[in-house]
Amino acid sequence: MLGVLVNALAILAGGSVGLLAKKGIPEKITNAIMTAIALCVLYIGVSGMLKGENTLVLIVSMVLGTAVGTLLDLDGRIERLGGRIERRFQRGGKRTPIAEGFVTASLLFCVGAMAILGSFNAGLKQDYELLFTKSLLDGVSSCMLSVSLGLGVLFSSVPAFVYQGLLALLAHVIAPLLSDAAIAEITCCGSVMILAIGLNMLHLTKIKTADLLPAVLFAPVLTWGFSFLPL
Repeated sequence: MLGVLVNALAILAGGSVGLLAKKGIPEKITNAIMTAIALCVLYIGVSGMLKGENTLVLIVSMVLGTAVGTLLDLDGRIERLGGRIERRFQRGGKRTPIAEGFVTASLLFCVGAMAILGSFNAGLKQDYELLFTKSLLDGVSSCMLSVSLGLGVLFSSVPAFVYQGLLALLAHVIAPLLSDAAIAEITCCGSVMILAIGLNMLHLTKIKTADLLPAVLFAPVLTWGFSFLPL
């Protein structure tokens, strides 16, 4: 839960700085920081990919997972869910300033592959690297958002903590059921998605990372199945 707590505190800290600064951080500096963090995300992705033990499991998991995710339109569903949540907070076509900041920031910090993968890494392996990186991103984003959206941004730390905490707890519960090889392949598949997130952050690609998420479900099953084959 350490990574989840740090992430929530980063949102609070960044939002507080934004409220105090008022004028915010110059866009030039913010863009430079985001680029630097994106490069770090790429590094985390590449490092994690090297922990895989069976390339065939990775390929088949990614192919099947992407096919399922695309058929289910997970990326589109998540976007539409965000839109529905936003509309629920509207009254007479408008939202209060606090609700505006709360909803916008909550969606930004909770919706996405990085929140899911980071929480699962924390629960499965007590690996907080991705959540710490996300904390830097969220801290900077919270600072910028609070300048324009106000106090509501700080309250978004609560759903971020609860959502990611529940995901980490779920991963911790199922961890004893997984072999070391299965966890290694889950890490490898997740790291490919992290690499995709980094490329998107650099605006080099527009990969629908949420559509790739089912791959982490196929990885442990295929690891178990392939263990019976003379490969």
